[in-house]
Amino acid sequence: MAGFRKAKAEQAAIKMGLYGPSGSGKTFTALLLAEGLAKINGKRIAFVDTEHGSDFYCKEVKERKNHPEAFDFDALYTKSITETFDSIKSLKPEDHGVIVIDSITHIWEAARLAYSGKVTSIGTIPFQAWAKIKKPYKDLINFLLSSPMHVFFCGRQGNEFEEDEESGELKKVGVKMKAEGETPYEPHILIRMEAVKDPKLKVATITAFAEKDRTGILAGQTIAWPNFDNIIKPILPLLGGTQAQIKSDDETSQQDAERMTEDEKKRAQDSERLREQWKAKMTMCNTLEELKEVGKAITPEAKKIMTSQDVAEVREAYLGAEKNLKGAAA
Repeated sequence: MAGFRKAKAEQAAIKMGLYGPSGSGKTFTALLLAEGLAKINGKRIAFVDTEHGSDFYCKEVKERKNHPEAFDFDALYTKSITETFDSIKSLKPEDHGVIVIDSITHIWEAARLAYSGKVTSIGTIPFQAWAKIKKPYKDLINFLLSSPMHVFFCGRQGNEFEEDEESGELKKVGVKMKAEGETPYEPHILIRMEAVKDPKLKVATITAFAEKDRTGILAGQTIAWPNFDNIIKPILPLLGGTQAQIKSDDETSQQDAERMTEDEKKRAQDSERLREQWKAKMTMCNTLEELKEVGKAITPEAKKIMTSQDVAEVREAYLGAEKNLKGAAA
């Protein structure tokens, strides 16, 4: 067991989530941020495109006021979670420095739609099946979080509902990223995108709302026209040279299972040792008074570290010794 150690920064790569409604600038902003990072590390951008949303961004568009030049990136066009994971795992860190997934919503839907098991009477997926459904998705997210590459995943925006305590009806309480429920908690930074309309202006302002920021630099900020300079550049000095590795659920569960098995084995050994000690002491008793003193020493605390089977065996041994001593005294 490693135990506690002095905390140190082990984040060499930015992990960021962006979500918002259609037209909020998610794809364009993700490319702007990825391009800036790629220029710094001199590596390529790997772009997972689930809906051909990047098609026009790989072309020069002179009429595009912001960044009319073509973005340079390598694209994978798929909604398949298995193809996405396999392709990302094949990337070489010396060649690619940034990964963009657009959209993570489709990747989660692919994991969910891959379920082919039994459904409930109302056509829903049984509760016990969700762990298996989520596994490939969680494995992908863990791999991305542990990757030495910068990662951006864009998601669609959905509504968040809660049940009204009085009426029992569902009411909208906010918005969220449409993906597996834990996804927004995973990245270091989570940004909600919105095209904010001003009646006085003919053009909406692409705006980033920093909903979560573990660095503390962007937290709570509202940033108009988000780009590399106002989103990424302030964070760069905080990055280190080592990327923390996050264990998968399988690795963690295996570690825990092994430790629990060892603990159970040790408890069984300790219990057996105590059982034999108490039984030996009972056989050495010549009077009921001596036996009662042995019985007093078997405290509730002592019983807690014994198995129920050994406790029952000690009790039977006590009753047997008590019967023999009473018979001898009669």
